[in-house]
Amino acid sequence: ISHGKSTTPHTRSTFSTTQFGCHYCSYCRKIHVMDEVQRLNEDPAVHAVLLALPLSILSRRLLNTIKPEKDVDGLSDLNVGRMISGDLSEGFLSPVVGAVMELLARYDGPLAGKRVVLLGLEGPLKAIFQSLLEREGVEVSASQWNPDALQKQVCYAGWVSCGPACLTRERCWAISCLNVDLLPQNVVKSFARWAEQQRYRPWTLRPLKLQPLSPVPSDVEISRAQVPKPIWQLAEEVGLLPQELEAYGRSKAKVGLALLARLRHQPNGKYVLVAGITPTPLGEGKSTVTIGLVQALSAHLKLNSFACLRQPSQGPTFGVKGGAAGGGYAQVIPMEEFNLHLTGDIHAITAANNLVAAAVDARILHEATQSDKSVMERLLSLVSNRNLIVLLFNLSSQRLGINKSDPGALTPEEVSSFVRLDIDPAKVTWQRVIDTNDRFLRKVTIGQAPTEKGHSRQTQFDIAVASEIMAILALADGLADMKARLGRMVVGSSRSGQPVTADDLGVTGALAVLMKDAVKPTLMQSLEGTPVFVHAGPFANIAHGNSSILADRLALKLVGEEGYVVTEAGFGADIGMEKFFNVKCRASGLRPDVVVLVATVRALKMHGGGPSVTAGLPLPREYTEENLKLVSEGCSNLKKQIEIAHLFGVPVVVALNIFKTDTQAEIDLVCRVAQASGAEAAVPCHHWARGGRGSVDLARAVKEAAAWENGFRFLYSLQTPIAEKIRTIAQKVYGADDIELSPEAQAKIDYYNQQGYDTLPICMAKTHLSLSHIPDKKGVPTGFILPIRDIRASIGAGFIYPLVGTMSTMPGLPTRPCFYDVDLDPATEEISGLF
Repeated sequence: ISHGKSTTPHTRSTFSTTQFGCHYCSYCRKIHVMDEVQRLNEDPAVHAVLLALPLSILSRRLLNTIKPEKDVDGLSDLNVGRMISGDLSEGFLSPVVGAVMELLARYDGPLAGKRVVLLGLEGPLKAIFQSLLEREGVEVSASQWNPDALQKQVCYAGWVSCGPACLTRERCWAISCLNVDLLPQNVVKSFARWAEQQRYRPWTLRPLKLQPLSPVPSDVEISRAQVPKPIWQLAEEVGLLPQELEAYGRSKAKVGLALLARLRHQPNGKYVLVAGITPTPLGEGKSTVTIGLVQALSAHLKLNSFACLRQPSQGPTFGVKGGAAGGGYAQVIPMEEFNLHLTGDIHAITAANNLVAAAVDARILHEATQSDKSVMERLLSLVSNRNLIVLLFNLSSQRLGINKSDPGALTPEEVSSFVRLDIDPAKVTWQRVIDTNDRFLRKVTIGQAPTEKGHSRQTQFDIAVASEIMAILALADGLADMKARLGRMVVGSSRSGQPVTADDLGVTGALAVLMKDAVKPTLMQSLEGTPVFVHAGPFANIAHGNSSILADRLALKLVGEEGYVVTEAGFGADIGMEKFFNVKCRASGLRPDVVVLVATVRALKMHGGGPSVTAGLPLPREYTEENLKLVSEGCSNLKKQIEIAHLFGVPVVVALNIFKTDTQAEIDLVCRVAQASGAEAAVPCHHWARGGRGSVDLARAVKEAAAWENGFRFLYSLQTPIAEKIRTIAQKVYGADDIELSPEAQAKIDYYNQQGYDTLPICMAKTHLSLSHIPDKKGVPTGFILPIRDIRASIGAGFIYPLVGTMSTMPGLPTRPCFYDVDLDPATEEISGLF
């Protein structure tokens, strides 16, 4: 029983039946019926399942296969249990039982004080009758078909409720009519409950209690000390439906994109971006601030809030940086699951990316070693599905402008253009990826085996999160959009200079299959039980560096109009925030309400001329003792980042991430400078040591700033020429005097203009360690020319990315990588060494 397909959805019901052939044996029929019931259970258009089957098939196991919310016959164990316990609001009363009860009420008056014999009833119906009658004050007994016992019980009872054989014809007819009448009532009730579920559901969030210790234990110790809520419970608390959740174990789950359609009329909440000053090797704690802020908003101010974070890459986790789950008492739990594999999205990206790479080289090889006729036969004739042949032919024909529907009608010239992409091996731009820091893969030679017949070439590996597929995942607005973007990816060019795409290779459908689960955000929780979406993870120095549009959109609907979504941009405001505004906001159509700019005293000291530091080594005393001069000098970087945010017309709240070595004088100095530079507020934050309670002041400041009207604007128009877009970013954001285009970069601009790519936004690939292109230039460098050595295009993702200076897309391992500290206890399976 399902809703109809009218133009106004869900306004009428249709009835359909499935017949099961009698040639099956009883066992096979049971299995067949059970499979069909499972299919109906998962069909969102079906709201009621009724089994009118012979007793030989209608077992308790089969009845319990029906989802309770679709069991309109009311005979599954859960529905029977609800009736027996008196929970009449949730379950369904069996139409047979309802008919008898209504008949008794009509003909036998008040039931209280009467005696009833249940004759010939067993199982669920007997239990339901007995519990309902007893709640009405009836004395109930039961009898089998024993004449002597029956005569005594009938004489004793006031009246008798019995099986159908003992009813008069009139009462049998009445029960039959009532049964037929009550069944549709259950169907309507099921549909009404389903329709009610589709509405926005207010949150019932139950925060987890946090008892911070001093001194603060390690991140992993803190994570293990807190028992997370079951993920289904968290989902229920924030208004998700069971069918919108795909659990990956106990503490994480994918969230289906159908939620966007269900809540399409729900107004969005407030949109908060967390960015930072130019980062240092010490780390400024953007993820920690993000988690601390949402813990403060939800657990302490009782405001709906969601954190949206990027998925950490295995490269930094085992390399230099470590994990990205936050830290101290402001982190995502379980932190081991967050930092290792999660739900496999990066693995899916790696598989999809490398499938494209394999397809490129295979096509080059086969075109070079086979005739046109041979390639044609292998592309089409060996496909057994005629419809697929036509589809493949039509796709390629449209690309080439061939107006023929029959492959056999092609001329030899058309056959050649149809089967040959003619990829120039020297112009392949697609690289293989791996999610490990491995410097020895920065340049490799492939095709050295004898089977490759001398078709070797130089190429390279990038880290997985640098893949264009990762950028696409973060910018797509759904599965269809992701598939279209995957098809548009340019993998190289032909010898005639034409771009070759994934669609041309015929690999788009396979990529969509590999990525169909990765497109769904992953739901997790913070230490205080507040919700977190983890999705996508591009680096901001080589891509746009933001979590996904889909995660943000889902969260904005779930929090409601008065709620808050706090999303994080990678690295400093000059790259992560700038790309959030100019790239991500253009793709999403969403507009931010406030920017939270994260700073630390020790990072400001480094920007003020403090000595260099190395992660893992003791800090020089300049960073552990009060030094107001270094702080004051370093605040130039903070001022510049506030200025950058104001270029886009968005209010700024500075979050000063406090460390135990910071003095009150240093803290006060930073807050004064920040507010004097135009920040709406500057708030010291203690979330690392205290959890959400340590960021309540920040939460209040964000709430106040987000309530103001802002004049958000983009930095440049898409119609501006490519070189001018780059120059605008260089001068207004980085503070450069001008840009310098290499001959190769200028040639690429000319080519992209010719191909019609000139209206795409710009995604600068630049070091994150400085406002300039020189990592060692701290503070606010001036008087420099920004060198653009090359320009590339991510057509599927939808942006042009200039390469500034020397940028590596494959990090290397240091002398002592983080993996030295990571270990597993075989007995307990506990992981140690993550941070």
